[in-house]
Amino acid sequence: MITKAYTVAFQGIEARQVEVQCAVTAGMPAFSIVGLPDKAVSEARDRVRTALNAMAIALPSKRITINLSPADLPKVGSHFDLPIAIALLSALEIIPADIAETHIALGELSLDGSLIPVIGALPAALAASEQDRGLLCPAASGAEAAWVGNVQVIAAASLGDIVRHFTGQSPLQPAQPGEVIHNEHSKDLIDVKGQERAKRALEIAAAGRHHLMMVGTPGSGKSMLAARLPSILPALSAKEALETSMIHSLAGLLDAGGISKSRPFREPHHTASMAAIIGGGRNAKPGEVSIAHNGVLFMDEFPEFPRTVLETLRQPIETGEVMIARANAHVKYPCKFMLVAAANPCKCGYLTDASRACGRAPNCGEDYMGRISGPLMDRFDLRVDVPPVAFTDLDLPKDGENSATVRQRVETARAVQHQRYAQMPDMRSNADAAGEALSAVATPTQDARTLLNRAAEQFKLSARGYHRVLRVARTIADLDQSQDVQKSHIAEAISFRLPNQLDL
Repeated sequence: MITKAYTVAFQGIEARQVEVQCAVTAGMPAFSIVGLPDKAVSEARDRVRTALNAMAIALPSKRITINLSPADLPKVGSHFDLPIAIALLSALEIIPADIAETHIALGELSLDGSLIPVIGALPAALAASEQDRGLLCPAASGAEAAWVGNVQVIAAASLGDIVRHFTGQSPLQPAQPGEVIHNEHSKDLIDVKGQERAKRALEIAAAGRHHLMMVGTPGSGKSMLAARLPSILPALSAKEALETSMIHSLAGLLDAGGISKSRPFREPHHTASMAAIIGGGRNAKPGEVSIAHNGVLFMDEFPEFPRTVLETLRQPIETGEVMIARANAHVKYPCKFMLVAAANPCKCGYLTDASRACGRAPNCGEDYMGRISGPLMDRFDLRVDVPPVAFTDLDLPKDGENSATVRQRVETARAVQHQRYAQMPDMRSNADAAGEALSAVATPTQDARTLLNRAAEQFKLSARGYHRVLRVARTIADLDQSQDVQKSHIAEAISFRLPNQLDL
């Protein structure tokens, strides 16, 4: 007799069904697992055997074979412990085989039979919903998995609890979703003295999900401005929250099963490797670009990142997804993020201050910023200089708008874009608009088009640069609640793409 249980193997955020087959046959006593298991899966036999012994269940003196089908799909992770144990318990007729086949199971077994939480409960629950099955998981993973909603999630503290549930001795209640986490932003835009142009750039970037580059001397406030960007971003929609949480689930970042409605804000150090930024490693895990999906990726000291890392950002910025190709796997992750970069104008940082600049100025500035290639720089919609603030201004009282006021305008602009692109599933913001869709939604008035064409000719804008100016202008028009893209909107968009060069 061959009994079955079901689980999933993760390929990116996709959870592929795996059938766990168990056969107990006559022969020399042995316990083998086949079907392309990795080291963690192969070790499951020792964890399962010891956990069953802790429950006073002795394995028969027969040959036990576990097959993970399909056999050509790599099986990675300790979450295969629980489905292997369930398939074996079904073969021993301790739990009903027909009931065991109606669930997808994942969880790591401790030696005493308790269940240890594993990553990926949320995408596994989504796969169970699509297959019209229930989900078995550790108790600590239940609140996370229950967010899918239309699937019964049974979260157990131990393997014994699952046995008692299946045999009707002590049925478990379905798990409930965790709490919605609302992160309160303590850093407010009103704390920033001066820097009105940089604040305006942040607002435009937040409203249209545009990529932003800030350049300024050390201590001018670039990192301080970026740290306040989350306070003006709108909350994630239900669909965006689920998408982002699935990636965070695979990365092991969900906190106590709660789903955050705040947009991710990731700020990797400039010593981060390519696998950390783009994704990869032994199990092709998501990188910072994917963890920042639907949020912000802030890269401080941008030219200090390895050149190979910077160049790999070019394709994800354009396509909104990243393909991690390895010898044994090709994994795709979504990564629609807003890139915010900060840089000093040169190595010493004081290129614009003749009294403090090093002896290599201005060549040092060209060499330093030259680490950023032209094609990558062309992908920044907004570029803004962040000048130093005079120390005499630091004692002045707070002025300007607070984050709540700016966020209200950003939310209004995002709502307009949501309605505009409602019938275009690949587009959610002005930054996504391209081709005929961009021409339809961002048609400038006659005088605005004349200004844009003059700027494109004078400053030799690329086709990408031309379209990015149009996208930014459309966002500025949305912030002004204007139906048309007017000359003033084009002029401001050009001024942010070509700082200090607008002379038309």
